[in-house]
Amino acid sequence: MQTELGKENLTNETILEQLNWRYATKSYDKTKKISNEDWETLETALTLAPSSFGIQPYKFLVITDPDLREKLKPAAYGQSPITDASHLVVFAYKKTLTDADIEHFVDRIVEVRGTPREALTEYENIMKGSAKQAVDGGYIEIWNSRQAYIALGFLLETAALLGLDATPMEGFDAAQFNEILGLTEYSAVALAAVGYRDAANDWLAPLAKVRMPNAELIERL
Repeated sequence: MQTELGKENLTNETILEQLNWRYATKSYDKTKKISNEDWETLETALTLAPSSFGIQPYKFLVITDPDLREKLKPAAYGQSPITDASHLVVFAYKKTLTDADIEHFVDRIVEVRGTPREALTEYENIMKGSAKQAVDGGYIEIWNSRQAYIALGFLLETAALLGLDATPMEGFDAAQFNEILGLTEYSAVALAAVGYRDAANDWLAPLAKVRMPNAELIERL
């Protein structure tokens, strides 16, 4: 019933129209701010993004303070969306995963679902084993950072459906961001500026979206 209700309110045509409307905005209208209601929806979309095992080995820094954003701007090579968009989100992944992290997650499962903790012992051990393998294998940071990118995708699509502009950004010095933001256990991996386009001053706004034909990108086997 929930799926049918969603289809009535959000058609295939609407989804594709909004995804075609969105682009990586280069110029934002400094005077326009996202409403609290819309921003709460975006934040919730971030937390609803899937992650491996559901552990969510990341956090999102929502930065609206003008002085802090001015301080971050040089570390992002002077890109104007850093300061001009309504909101700036820093996606930061956890540098490692410990047994304590897994136990904290299992505690949350017990709290939310009411599952007896002893019933989760096998699952807990599987998660701990996977985390240890990733740490010992030297790829835990790659694994965790990939989870953060899934959340970035959720933010971009949700913003488009709300009629908000969003710019994913990798052009920044992560080490400088970490220092400015006091990140030690986490590391910045991606940014997203979110707000409203200044179409009159954005050279990209009037241009058609360029994508390869579906036939080049999709194989049906």
